[in-house]
Amino acid sequence: MNISLKEKNAIICGSTQGIGLATALELASMGANCLLIARNEQRLKEIINQLPNDLSQQHDYAVADFTDLMAVNGVIQTIVQDTNISILVNNTGGPAPSEMSNTPFMAFEEAFKQHLLCNHILATAVLPGMKKLNYGRIINVISTSVKTPLPNLGVSNTIRAAVASWAKSLSNEVGKYNITVNNVLPGSIDTTRLHSLIQASATAQGTDVTEIQKEMTNIIPMRRFGSAAEIANVIAFLASPAASYMNGVSIPVDGGRTPAI
Repeated sequence: MNISLKEKNAIICGSTQGIGLATALELASMGANCLLIARNEQRLKEIINQLPNDLSQQHDYAVADFTDLMAVNGVIQTIVQDTNISILVNNTGGPAPSEMSNTPFMAFEEAFKQHLLCNHILATAVLPGMKKLNYGRIINVISTSVKTPLPNLGVSNTIRAAVASWAKSLSNEVGKYNITVNNVLPGSIDTTRLHSLIQASATAQGTDVTEIQKEMTNIIPMRRFGSAAEIANVIAFLASPAASYMNGVSIPVDGGRTPAI
């Protein structure tokens, strides 16, 4: 099975922590040249030095805040002027938890920009290079809420579903160029994001964090949270030549939690 990413250029968004960081480490270990995009330049510099490198690899970073669409567009246009990108991993932190009935409309607007519009800006910029290479992998890190909406995450549920629909539409158009577009749907993954949601839930319910954690793991057949590395492994496979006939799918990686076939 060919999972080598040698001589392939990969963009990984949100790569200073959690799933994004784990993905950068995994893709680099498979031989990819990794270009990290995030807003914390100091962390980006630190991570670049941590990435596996066999001396033939060239890793770099770009600073961008996904709340600023023009800045994101400027960054990606600069990148694609000189580099054909083979792999794009769209990964952005999720919207804040809230009940749908109490959510201001601006929250949807901001989340739409940070997720769907930024994904679209990045994808449309890298597609010409992927067509030249006759190879492309666009992988969107979304959520299992695409399959089953999650309580108190109204904005996230809505926007993630929109991203999944966008990705499916794009996959239908670009598959003929040997470009695939797929979604990875993490469940409860042991990241800063998960712990912030647990804390918010505990505060709202007036209970202890450990109780919320117990409730959450009890509904997972594997009875534990996943790790960022376990998500990165799936992303890495989808990025590889071995996943050449997987296109337009949304793959839950959740320990079996999603109550659907």
